[in-house]
Amino acid sequence: MNPSNAITWLIAIPLCSSALIYLIGRICVRFSKNCAIRPAKWLAVVALLATTYPLFVAGTEFLSNGSFEVMYNSIALQMDGIALLLAGIVVGLGLLATIFSATYMHKDIGEEKFYALLTALIGSIIGLGLAADLFNLWVWFEAMTITGYTLVAFYQSQKGSLEAGVKYLVQSAAGSVLVLLGIVLVFMQTGSVNMAEVSSAVNYTTTMSYIIAGALFIIGFGVKTALVPLHTWLPDAHSQAPSGISAMLSGVVIEAGLIALLRSVGAISNASSQWGTILLVMGALNIALGNLMALRQTEVKRLLAYSSISHIGYMLIGFGVTMGFGSVTGAAGGFFHMTTHAMMKGLAFFCAGTLLYTLHLANGNHKPLILDDLNGVSKRYPIVALAFSIAVLALGGLPPLAGFMSKWQIFVAGFGTQNIWVQILVIFAAFNSVLSLGYYAPLVNRMYRKEPSAIVEQGKPVTFSLGFPIIVLTILVIVIGFYPTIMSWITQPAGISLLTIFGA
Repeated sequence: MNPSNAITWLIAIPLCSSALIYLIGRICVRFSKNCAIRPAKWLAVVALLATTYPLFVAGTEFLSNGSFEVMYNSIALQMDGIALLLAGIVVGLGLLATIFSATYMHKDIGEEKFYALLTALIGSIIGLGLAADLFNLWVWFEAMTITGYTLVAFYQSQKGSLEAGVKYLVQSAAGSVLVLLGIVLVFMQTGSVNMAEVSSAVNYTTTMSYIIAGALFIIGFGVKTALVPLHTWLPDAHSQAPSGISAMLSGVVIEAGLIALLRSVGAISNASSQWGTILLVMGALNIALGNLMALRQTEVKRLLAYSSISHIGYMLIGFGVTMGFGSVTGAAGGFFHMTTHAMMKGLAFFCAGTLLYTLHLANGNHKPLILDDLNGVSKRYPIVALAFSIAVLALGGLPPLAGFMSKWQIFVAGFGTQNIWVQILVIFAAFNSVLSLGYYAPLVNRMYRKEPSAIVEQGKPVTFSLGFPIIVLTILVIVIGFYPTIMSWITQPAGISLLTIFGA
């Protein structure tokens, strides 16, 4: 398989497999009501494993010879460091989410639809990362939104699920309209939507059209990225979705929105020098509001959702430093934290989902997992409690876990600017990292220091498919914390690719 074909197959395998997964799954259900095989989940696993081969081929070509582009008539797809990093995150986390869901979604109505949509979501995000023109970036963004909406509202019989899905759809659709208007403005000025051609056409010429287009991109893609105050859909969506989807939403979907924002603004970055400042200010708002809202939550998944808003803020600081000061360290740190956040938040949602399943869903009810349910969990579920503790402490930036290392790289980049305001912002972010332990540490305390609640005593056992993703991610969070340089092979090229986009 040559690299050009690898890019095609990288998108085609998950998208085409999605239709087959649904078709075969429906046939099985239609003709055998008691079908024990339930092939949809295993077909999804096979499809994602198959996707790793073209990802390896295209990634190897990029790491050996640099970025390359494939043209299909007027459609351009580009493999660079950012596309490789996003594809690696979504395929890896998506595969673990699929395995996790084998038990979590077992025999749910519409199980085949769930796996088909999950595979399509992964293909859409890969396409978004590879898109080299603004219009197709928007198309993949829309595909990601539609599949994400149906997965958020998967539990159609639950009022909260439908409400969260509608809120997610309406706000995302509004953001998509704004993005499309921004693309129209850019096309009217440049006559092109190819990002490289747009960047050349802007050529340091500041016009109001470019400024307005940039604002529309930030607001439109900012909805999906959960930029404050555009974040209100996120806590409901993440808490009401199936836990495997919650892990995908927090671990990669909002990051995909951020990458779309960076690519679109990067195409017109020559029109203004203030984009970095805007991201730094938004980063501070996200960190502060995410932490303050998480402190008052009593539902575990909503708490984790608000913490995702905070962690987007750390990424924004890294990327803002890159835009404003040309720091490759800031870009690499931002992408490093994007990767570790996918692991840490995926692990946290898998742990919360496992406890939700064993304590509630397996016993026939759809009650949310609340803080009181965690009391004494370590005595019955010691591995899950340990993994959950590692996940939240890593998210809080406790050394030497992965979260500390990625935040540290961002802070180093901020101090390296020698700008007093950026340094004050870094101190503010570091203080908030410590503050976040105010809602993470009580989770650990409940699991280890309190007596088991009645619901814990009656909990069901943890199956292999629930436990396997938890063990894998726990090992990664620990190992990357002790050896952070093992991620440089992917975060550094991604950082360089971002600097190239912004002409540094």
